[in-house]
Amino acid sequence: MENPVQLKEEGNKYFQASDYEKALQSYTQAIKLNKDKALQAVLYRNRAACFLKKEEYAKAASDASRAIDINASDIKALYRRSQALEKLGKLDQAFKDAQKCATLEPRNKNFQETLRRLGANIQEKLRIQFSTDSRVQKMFEILLDENSDKEKREKAANNLIVLGREEAGAERIFQNNGINLLLQLIETKNPELILAAVRTLSGMCTGHKARATAILHYLGIDSICMWMSVDNEEISLAVCNLLQTITDCLLGQGKEEHHGKEEALVLDTKKDLKMITMRLLDMLVSKNVSGQGRDRALNLLNKNIPRKDLKDHDNSRSIFVIDNGLKKILKVVGQIPEMPDCLPLTENTQLTASVLLNKLYDDLRCDPERDNYRLICEEYIKSKIDPQDMDKTLHAVQIVSGVLQGPFDLGNKLLGMKGVMEMMVALCGSEREIDQLVAVEALIHASTKLSRATFIITNGVTLLKEIYKKTKNEKIKIRALVGLCKLGSAGGTDYGLRQFAEGSTEKLAKQCRKWLCNTSIDARTRKWAVEGLSYLTLDADVKDDFVEDEPALKAMFDLAKASDKTILYSVASALVNCTNSYDTKELVPELVQLAKFSKQHVPEEHPKDKKDFVVKRVKRLLKAGVVSALACMVKADSAILTDQSKELIARVFLALCEDPKDRGTIVAQGGGKALIPLAVEGTDVGKIKASHALAKIAAISNPDIAFPGERVYEVVRPLVSLLNTERDGLQNYEALLGLTNFSGRSDKLRLKIVKEKALPDIENYMFENHDQLRQAATECMCNLVVNKEVQERFVADGNDRLKLVVLLCGEDDEKVQVAAAGALAMLTAAQKKLCSKMTQVTTQWLEILQRLCLHDNMEIQHRGLVIAFNLISADKELAKKLVESELLEILTYVGKQEDHPKKQHIISVARDCLTKCMDYELIKPLSQA
Repeated sequence: MENPVQLKEEGNKYFQASDYEKALQSYTQAIKLNKDKALQAVLYRNRAACFLKKEEYAKAASDASRAIDINASDIKALYRRSQALEKLGKLDQAFKDAQKCATLEPRNKNFQETLRRLGANIQEKLRIQFSTDSRVQKMFEILLDENSDKEKREKAANNLIVLGREEAGAERIFQNNGINLLLQLIETKNPELILAAVRTLSGMCTGHKARATAILHYLGIDSICMWMSVDNEEISLAVCNLLQTITDCLLGQGKEEHHGKEEALVLDTKKDLKMITMRLLDMLVSKNVSGQGRDRALNLLNKNIPRKDLKDHDNSRSIFVIDNGLKKILKVVGQIPEMPDCLPLTENTQLTASVLLNKLYDDLRCDPERDNYRLICEEYIKSKIDPQDMDKTLHAVQIVSGVLQGPFDLGNKLLGMKGVMEMMVALCGSEREIDQLVAVEALIHASTKLSRATFIITNGVTLLKEIYKKTKNEKIKIRALVGLCKLGSAGGTDYGLRQFAEGSTEKLAKQCRKWLCNTSIDARTRKWAVEGLSYLTLDADVKDDFVEDEPALKAMFDLAKASDKTILYSVASALVNCTNSYDTKELVPELVQLAKFSKQHVPEEHPKDKKDFVVKRVKRLLKAGVVSALACMVKADSAILTDQSKELIARVFLALCEDPKDRGTIVAQGGGKALIPLAVEGTDVGKIKASHALAKIAAISNPDIAFPGERVYEVVRPLVSLLNTERDGLQNYEALLGLTNFSGRSDKLRLKIVKEKALPDIENYMFENHDQLRQAATECMCNLVVNKEVQERFVADGNDRLKLVVLLCGEDDEKVQVAAAGALAMLTAAQKKLCSKMTQVTTQWLEILQRLCLHDNMEIQHRGLVIAFNLISADKELAKKLVESELLEILTYVGKQEDHPKKQHIISVARDCLTKCMDYELIKPLSQA
């Protein structure tokens, strides 16, 4: 067993040598072994000194307090605690400790100075505190005074929001009856004041669990939900953000900061979260809630209930919502806007509810959970089926229709329920417009090649054709047509599997385009025309006609930019089809022969799906303004913008970026900005496609223009994600080009690339057999070596980084040589250690250097001579080694050449090398020789 005294001495030595980590270990070990009280106090105060040096102030204060508990007049421990408390912002306590020190040693100037400084800081803190208090008070007075000037009120409102976002300001508002005053602002019914109050509350809740919980309880979840229910988009959204901020705090997400004593509070958040969830579910079926409010409640449930990561086994929130609110969500899905008893809805409400149904179903972990979900749905639909009451039955069909847009497998099972198909057929034959509308929409959602309902596969086309021919109503005609389009597209892109007779598909598409351009038809019905085109555009003749029809394209883009977000998926699908950016299976010639021999069907490619046709279509789309429409679609803050929709948009962007000449247009219309969120969240495929599109833009654009301001730093991570062996060579190559472009811009960007752990991947590609990949990686490294941190990695022992760069200088590929020689020139200029290290990493170094200095390519020759100059300048012994080799002859030959404007920079470096050798007296001028 070691001796505590010896350990203390050992710790002191480490402390004096500034090795605080080892000193800490020694003191900690000594504390564990020691039994002597006096020594224990010394050990604690010494360990406190280590913590101070390591800037771990809370631990320093704790250790100093333990020393003071043993010896109340331990002046060193008191002073160390004072220093730690000052750093923790506890100025009044720090002042008391400093005062005790000054009392014990009145003549110590250091203590007197500390007292003076702390006194001044406390005065300043009080002054700010009182001025903040009075500012808060004044702001509320201006805001609550109905006679105060409008401009003054606006300014006060903005100042209050800013103050609420600062920790000190938020705390002052909270302590000074601010919540009550903010409540008074909300009760004024003035929209601007309500917004200011709600946004201030959001700022106060951000990252502070205790304050968020207190605000939730003070305001009451009922009041918050009531404010969110108002028919004012801005207020509804602001309250929704406030509730999201509170939820983030309760779930322990967001910018969680620790505020002293708050860590000691055990806040039971489960009860509050359940209460919020229940109120949101109640909002879904309340007649007093506006359509906006219902959408907000659905979006909050979509965002916070299902698991973010399926590796997390706890899906209790989804189970709770299914048990307590699934019927409420089904009620929303089953609403029929044309019926008098319909709840207030927006055009997005029902699809958002279907998305929620899908997310909840996907979040279930086992068959019993899924069976329970199905049984609740079946029971609810059965309760709605009533042959005597057609209106009630309509709701049942509408619910099935809504479920088919969510968890499709479940929707298929519900179609098989007794009486559901019969009802749909009966409704199709009804005289009432609303009956036909609901039935046809349900048929459309059920009609897919995935459908297990054989009835629909066998009878769907006949039923829909009959409705299409009989009805005079345009709304129903369009929907019946879409159903036919959907069933007609079952063959996909396979030219040999066309469902309809030659020319029928084009006729259907022409009719859809006609409806799409007809602004006298309501938007909801025109939306169905886009839905039809999203299926029909799988046919190459339809694609070609559609992109030639500029009014139709523009009409579709206008609909995509509107507030109705239910169209997003259809627009994105149509664009994916037009740009051929869907995945295609490569046909293996041998298998094709085998299939023909065995008389199996072989997929055929349409002649208009060949590359030159696709390129023309992309140009037409760009001309019609597709980029601004896509950028607008990406901004949709709604659960309707699903990960699948994001993937489709990313696919379209990648297809648009194919031609380098178009990338400037894409950037100018906001494509660069729109791609960043797509590369960060969504499906894995979607993120890769968006990252690849970003790489294409980053490779050839000026980053300051393509990604202005701080945005450029957000692009680095998507580019680095493409440096992966699982990605294809083109993605690797274009990501490296983008990073090369970025790393040439600023040191801050170089540092960001290093922090994203890109260096090991870039080095791996420098080993690649593929010439272009190796060249791109070497060029990227050439730009990165300007950074200090990268240089230090080359200097560090135990790696072959420098050896790799030296060997790459000897490659036959000139572009690789230029980049490697540039990197080596910069490294040897910046770090003298690397000059001597270069001579040790490989025996070929001198031969490679000589080849560089004699190279035909002037750029490579110049870089080689700069490396030689760096080596000569670094060390006389190194210079001697070079002079004794053939390099002297090369330098003399180059240096003696006549001045020539094109070669002058090369000749000058060679002469500088010779001059340096003369300074070392390793060579003499000819006259002295």
